[in-house]
Amino acid sequence: MGFNGIKFGTSIPGMLPWEIVVAYFILAPLVVYGLGRRLAKSSFTTIDFVYISIGGAFSVVWEFYVESFIAMFFLSSPFLDIGFWGRLFILLIVASLVRKPGVGAMSLTIYTLLADLFHYGFAGQPLYFIYEAFTYGLFIDAVIIATRGNLFNIRYSDSNGTSLKTKRVVLIAIEGTIIGILCAIPDPIFYLGFLNPLINGAIVNWVTIQFDVLAFMPGDTIAGILGALSGQRVARAVGH
Repeated sequence: MGFNGIKFGTSIPGMLPWEIVVAYFILAPLVVYGLGRRLAKSSFTTIDFVYISIGGAFSVVWEFYVESFIAMFFLSSPFLDIGFWGRLFILLIVASLVRKPGVGAMSLTIYTLLADLFHYGFAGQPLYFIYEAFTYGLFIDAVIIATRGNLFNIRYSDSNGTSLKTKRVVLIAIEGTIIGILCAIPDPIFYLGFLNPLINGAIVNWVTIQFDVLAFMPGDTIAGILGALSGQRVARAVGH
């Protein structure tokens, strides 16, 4: 059985049970966005959609054009993922400008749509839409909810003392670290452990998965911190 390039390999040795994955992709969005409804005091504005669309477009340009050029000067390594780092950095800038639950999922949906149009094609969909929106996007939205919409401590007075400002910088770095660590998980766990065997019938190797999680964390964490600090500055610069 197959559909749109999906082989539906559900009995590949070592792959995550489909019941667990389905439960995650149903329950996690319900919990996160259910909590987010209490926070959402206003709907997305036109400028929010502009930020989200530009962020999605810039992410595609970075990952498939700029990164392809930069990668020619580096050896291939699981510790080095310039394309994803740039995408995460851009998404955190967008999240800092919008700061409403759903911005992460929506940005990743726009990114996936444009990536399919200009690079991948639509084979395997709609699984990749669900995967991108409710892993990376959901993690960003969860942090927005946890900070009650004050992502990266953007709303604070310039009159605060130096000591308090330093503490806020530390908090921003912590938020970026949390996002970076969370974003190191989906590709090894959900893609290599489930989507790749489900769609392509690929072999699952949990040694590789564990190695990739640990290999991705340092770079993703640094990208998360830099994105958080830069996002805070950009948001403050445009009057947020």
